[in-house]
Amino acid sequence: MSAKHPIISVVGSSGAGTTTVKHTFDQIFRREGINAAAIEGDAFHRYDREEMKAEMVRRLKAGDHTFSHFSIEANLLKELEAQFRSYGESGRCRARTYIHNDAEAEEHGVPPGKFSAWSDIGAGSDLLFYEGLHGAVRTPETNIAGLADLKIGVVPVINLEWIQKIHRDRAARGYSTEAVKTPFCAACMPTCT
Repeated sequence: MSAKHPIISVVGSSGAGTTTVKHTFDQIFRREGINAAAIEGDAFHRYDREEMKAEMVRRLKAGDHTFSHFSIEANLLKELEAQFRSYGESGRCRARTYIHNDAEAEEHGVPPGKFSAWSDIGAGSDLLFYEGLHGAVRTPETNIAGLADLKIGVVPVINLEWIQKIHRDRAARGYSTEAVKTPFCAACMPTCT
């Protein structure tokens, strides 16, 4: 934790409402004149979209019905911890962007489902704002939670979470309902499929 370079971590699963919370904080930061550097949890996934699909197939064939983006081994948690630590100590860290759709692809010059290059961020910022899955996790190997100054968990009613995720992935990312529902259910609740 750092009084000079604080970190706010908003955590929740896909469709939980973390982006809505981020937009609220963006308005607060604008109103209060706070310059916030931001990183997204999706940037710390280990696999791009095609690699993740292939890894999920491999895991399912091996009998592992639990593997998903929630899985510790599906994420670069040591890298995330290093970026939190770097920001807390120096006010600077590295980030990249996971490209979700065509609009982001056009903005970053990277195809959907891939990652942008890592870049240095934070110079001159007042705080670091994290939004994603693992910004408050603690494992035997990592202690990301211990580096965040304010941790906010967003957990809606599970049906609302699924409805939001299906709607967003269909409307903004072009997936069918089955393409969204099947991997989500298989990873979290194998009896759903």
